[in-house]
Amino acid sequence: MSTYQTEEEQVEAIKKWWKENGKSVIGGIVLGFAIIGGWQGWQGYQRNQGEAASQVYDLMRQAALSANFDQALEHGKRLIGEFGDSAYGSFAALELAKLAYQRGEKSVARDHLRWVVDTAPDAAIREVARLRLGGLLLDMNELQALESLLAATPQPAFTGEFSALRGDLELIKGNPQAARDAYRQALTQGVGDEALLRMKLVDAGGEADNS
Repeated sequence: MSTYQTEEEQVEAIKKWWKENGKSVIGGIVLGFAIIGGWQGWQGYQRNQGEAASQVYDLMRQAALSANFDQALEHGKRLIGEFGDSAYGSFAALELAKLAYQRGEKSVARDHLRWVVDTAPDAAIREVARLRLGGLLLDMNELQALESLLAATPQPAFTGEFSALRGDLELIKGNPQAARDAYRQALTQGVGDEALLRMKLVDAGGEADNS
């Protein structure tokens, strides 16, 4: 506007610009408020969804602790159906896998764990599910499937646990030296239960070094 010589010219220019662009400006302002309002509404919706999922998950856990499998299953299916793309959906599937295993339904447990591996929104949850799935595949003697699972590079925080699982697989395959190497590697990488891992190492013919 500084290029105009008089105030009258500036006013006329503003009027002309507003006539040509006013509607779009107003529309932009309205849209801006709509976006802000929509975002706030979405955040509120997300909070409400999170609270609802948390409540259902608590009910599921209570039912599981009370050995009420049918009710726990009902709550778990609801969580997966309504909140499947959330962490609570993943937690529900992990719990359902645990309950199915306890009932001897190993293939059902495997399917739940695979679902978490494929769909969990958080990398750490996926790795927990993958580790549990690996242990289950070992238990079910599905060694080829376990080989495929172990071919993927784990998250850094889980390398020790997966190395230990590799040791278990090698031992079952009749490769004690490979098992010992994997167990030693797991010890250097770090595992949750180091005492158990050292026992496995000794059982595989390794040294009982507690240093």
